[in-house]
Amino acid sequence: MKINRRTFLGTTLTAAAGLTAPAVLGQTRPRVVVIGGGAGGATAARYIAKDSKGAIDVVLIEPTRRYYTCFFSNLYIGGFREMSSIGHGYGKLASDYGVNVVHDYAIGVDRDAKTVTLAGGGSIGYDRLVLSPGIDFKQDALPGWDLSAQNAMPHAYKAGTQTELLKAQIEAMPTGGIFCMVAPPNPFRCPPGPYERVSMVAHKLKAENPTAKILIVDPKPKFSKQALFEEGWQNYYGGMIEWIGPDFGGDAVEVRPDTMEVVIDGAVEKVDVCNAIPAMKAGRIAELAGVTNEAGWAPVVPATMQSRMDENIYVLGDACHQGDMPKSGFSANSQAKVCAMSVRGTLTGSKVFPAKYSNTCWSLIETDDGVKVGATYKATEEKIAKVDGFISQTGEAAGLRKQTYEESLGWYAGITADMFG
Repeated sequence: MKINRRTFLGTTLTAAAGLTAPAVLGQTRPRVVVIGGGAGGATAARYIAKDSKGAIDVVLIEPTRRYYTCFFSNLYIGGFREMSSIGHGYGKLASDYGVNVVHDYAIGVDRDAKTVTLAGGGSIGYDRLVLSPGIDFKQDALPGWDLSAQNAMPHAYKAGTQTELLKAQIEAMPTGGIFCMVAPPNPFRCPPGPYERVSMVAHKLKAENPTAKILIVDPKPKFSKQALFEEGWQNYYGGMIEWIGPDFGGDAVEVRPDTMEVVIDGAVEKVDVCNAIPAMKAGRIAELAGVTNEAGWAPVVPATMQSRMDENIYVLGDACHQGDMPKSGFSANSQAKVCAMSVRGTLTGSKVFPAKYSNTCWSLIETDDGVKVGATYKATEEKIAKVDGFISQTGEAAGLRKQTYEESLGWYAGITADMFG
């Protein structure tokens, strides 16, 4: 089925349609606090508020007043989008759905008292807590890099100023310069993301700096959509891109931000721009809440997205450890609807339907050359398990690839409307 804004909303709203929450007994409405206003958190806040019809008090804690989506941020780097087109505000969540949006940092969770502490002072009590904090980076995961180096060697894996910085550095590269990406190990946010980014950097350099080179230093022996990306790189950017996997030192890397050097298996490479993307973990507040495992992710119950460590807490999106679903905006949005339904059922007695999940990840390789991968999933006792899937094929006709790209534009319009109203 071709996906556009209308069909995306129609297929993904099914689980929530037709639910009418009964009135809540007593003087005080139950309160749900949502931390993080991205694809998971904003969606959960909107659906809980909308479908409980005022029976639940929803508070969304998000430090930024304008949220920039990581998905489609690569298209900004490639020159296909303006930065303003991937930025979204929270006004409609407040005005149209009654969500109390608090622009502050959550810096602590007291699970016994069921309160969230804010950086600005004070705390907010909750009956249920939804954590959707995205990702943070593991300390010392990439030798030579920490957050103090993010201006010299930006990660650009949290969209906004980092994305703008990376684009500016690419534009300032000398003629024939070297762009280096240090790709992250699994698991990480948006598996095709680094390789779509390489495609967008190559698109930009081909037009503005055609003798430049791109190095990808990768600890993984393979990556998402690899055959599709490599076909596209050969077709459009022949000779510009070199991928260095673990067999050739991609898993033995050190960066030197002060001298703009990347050390690959002992060999020093002088570069002009380095997009350093370290190993990832759940956003810090999940760790502070005590719901993460030794690997840094938050295990959840597949049928509800509840934390396996606290039934009053739900964890969504990139931060959770759930099974087969990739860490993507589509996944987070899908998980948020299951979470919202579970929360409403618990707090208001509304009907809860069996959990269903889906995901699609689109990538742009060159103008009008879009590819995709996706799957449907079900909840088992152990994990969210893949049921079936699909992926674009090498050698597809240009018309089909253009249609796939246009499909992604419709999806973006649909999911951002779904998140922010």
